[in-house]
Amino acid sequence: MQITEQAFGKDYHLITIKNEDGFHLAVTDLGARIVRLGRDKELILGFDSAEEYLEKDPFIGGTIGRTAGRIENGRFTLDDQEYQVAVDPTTGHSLHGGKPGFEAKKWDYTIENGDDEASIIFTTVSPDGEHGFPGNLTVEVRHTLTDENVWRVTTKGISDQTTLFNPTNHVYFNLTGDVTQAIDDHTLWLNSESFASLRPDTIPTGEITAAAGTPFDFQTEKPLADVFASDFEQKNQCNGLDHPFFLKESHLQQTAAKLTSPDGNIELTVSTDSSSVVIFTANFGEDGPEIHGEKLAHHGGITFETQIAPGAEQFPEFGSITLPANETFETTTEYKITLKEAKKHGN
Repeated sequence: MQITEQAFGKDYHLITIKNEDGFHLAVTDLGARIVRLGRDKELILGFDSAEEYLEKDPFIGGTIGRTAGRIENGRFTLDDQEYQVAVDPTTGHSLHGGKPGFEAKKWDYTIENGDDEASIIFTTVSPDGEHGFPGNLTVEVRHTLTDENVWRVTTKGISDQTTLFNPTNHVYFNLTGDVTQAIDDHTLWLNSESFASLRPDTIPTGEITAAAGTPFDFQTEKPLADVFASDFEQKNQCNGLDHPFFLKESHLQQTAAKLTSPDGNIELTVSTDSSSVVIFTANFGEDGPEIHGEKLAHHGGITFETQIAPGAEQFPEFGSITLPANETFETTTEYKITLKEAKKHGN
């Protein structure tokens, strides 16, 4: 595996792994984030410098935490003690663990290179009381590229006090490689028969809603355009998808999601040991950023943010995001890219 390091602006670094097939994964110590993924074209959204992430959208591709989703009013209870964490002044709710969060930190990193795969291992410490969360939390995020074109993300955390921890990676995929093209003609399949309904302010209602019979049923593969064209109330609230989907199975041997490019030549499969995945379809309207000099289309990307469903701190049926003191949390997600067009060339 070939590994290169280069300056990424503002004293940050870009580290690129390339396998024998020429498929690459690039990550940066700004937010332990993924920046590039692909071979002949970029299959994810990403900027060209650290400055652009900080100025335009620090969440794209970033490691998100301490908690990935929203916490209503920034309040929760642990061990009979109530906590108030930082909230967004506009919504009054906590989002992504507070700003600046993991996505804005400069992470330490080391490199491991092997015959079949290579990894960049990022580490950081979130100090006790950061944004109101208890405990000194040590976090490790390992980005791996294999010779099978699998990007694997493994996240670990340990705290000296009981705390909340529910990290994710905020990657956006667009398998056309063209940020001006919406994802409407991508087809999506999900190993999910239920989702979390949201209030208009995108806080979960606590209801686990059956997907069958709704536009949010992806148990049969279908184009995302079908969802966008629907008059489904949950879609209309967000102008797209911004919802946690509960997975029927949570282990790396089971495909959780499959996304296929409009021409059918590129297929993404996602597998995870997380219990849910938040699907967000870049519902930015005209407010999307410029990426590589081009304006991002409305619905110009789709996330697969594997995690425990947001709202778990108040709805136990969603799962638990409590991390007991001195216990290690670990989660792994794999994103496999199959380049069917490459097979025609004998690769």
